[in-house]
Amino acid sequence: MTSIAVPEHPWLLPGELVVPVEPERARPRRTTRDWVVDSLAFLSGLVWVLYVTADALSPDPQTAVPLPHDWMVGADALIGLVCCGLLWVRRRWPLGLAVATLPLNLFSMAAAIPLLIFYFTVVVHRRTAVAVAVTGVGFLTNLVFSWTRPDPAMSYWVTVSWGMVLTLAVLAWGMFVRARRQLIVSLRERAERAEAEQQLRVAQARHLERTRIAREMHDVLAHRISLLSLHAGALEFRPDAPADEVARAAGVIRGSAHAALQDLREVIGVLRAEGDGEAPEPPQPTLADLPALIAESRAAGVRVNVNDSVGRPQEVPAALGRAAYRIVQEGLTNARKHAAGAAVTLDVSGGPGIGLTVAIGNRWPVGTPAGGTLPGAGTGLVGISERVTLAGGRLAYGRDDAGDFRLAAWLPWPA
Repeated sequence: MTSIAVPEHPWLLPGELVVPVEPERARPRRTTRDWVVDSLAFLSGLVWVLYVTADALSPDPQTAVPLPHDWMVGADALIGLVCCGLLWVRRRWPLGLAVATLPLNLFSMAAAIPLLIFYFTVVVHRRTAVAVAVTGVGFLTNLVFSWTRPDPAMSYWVTVSWGMVLTLAVLAWGMFVRARRQLIVSLRERAERAEAEQQLRVAQARHLERTRIAREMHDVLAHRISLLSLHAGALEFRPDAPADEVARAAGVIRGSAHAALQDLREVIGVLRAEGDGEAPEPPQPTLADLPALIAESRAAGVRVNVNDSVGRPQEVPAALGRAAYRIVQEGLTNARKHAAGAAVTLDVSGGPGIGLTVAIGNRWPVGTPAGGTLPGAGTGLVGISERVTLAGGRLAYGRDDAGDFRLAAWLPWPA
């Protein structure tokens, strides 16, 4: 879930910019800042209404030519008070209030300040095209207002000019506020998107790490446990074997179990360590460890014929050697599981610039061994395929023309 830090003082921000905004609300809740601004707007409009009304009732009005009848002054004051009350709901219907009160611009002096605030709210909360359209209509009403309520101290065109200047100033101010809020919203959206992308990368990294752990655990433990099962099966098959042979087989089982636990600790330790992702920390097998792997299988009774033409296995790149080792390990494990007693042929060849080729083959099993085959997760070859793909190589497995099972991989070896 994406979570953006809440500002230290959210009450100083407009409701539109406060994070988070309640999703069930159609519009944001007023903040303390909004209440203060609305209160000041209401008080400003109220003071203006009282001032204009008192001036209109005075013997020598200063704001405009006096109205011919006193009831008109009262009606104008009432209109101004109603507009002051509407200031509290202008955030919900800015354009509707501005359009509905546009006719008042033709004659009302008491409602001038509330009407100007309505106009400013439209500029801030609506598109520029809407604000420009309302401004154009305002220019027309200004022409009529300057004629119906002329200023006693200024000429008609001077009054019109000052009205246009005031309107343009409010337009510029509102557009600046709108642009600043849009910038803040844009930056907030970019921050939310960046955090969501970061969380996605973290989730992908966790998934890849879990896959890597599963692959390593399978490659290591499947090999050891298959050796354990092979020796235990020999004891089960020959319960009357001499005591020294039973003791020797039990010792091999104990050693294999100890080695499996040690491999488990090593794998978990390596996966928990923070490496650079390209060269896992030791201990990790390489191509130079193939003889020990083959010796373990031979000690378990598997006949392995090896044809290794790689001259200096210690000079093979670590990542390449590790992938080749896991391929051979998986091939020997599968042979013990599914073709018990069959001879295994291993070919390793290649060099810098031409790549490394690893091929493992065994006779296709006939019938089912006594005691059944060893259980498997069915993911060994999938894991090997992923390794080869990540290394940029090719993998093929299945029955060949002779009917034998063959697992062959080619891995790139840089020159």
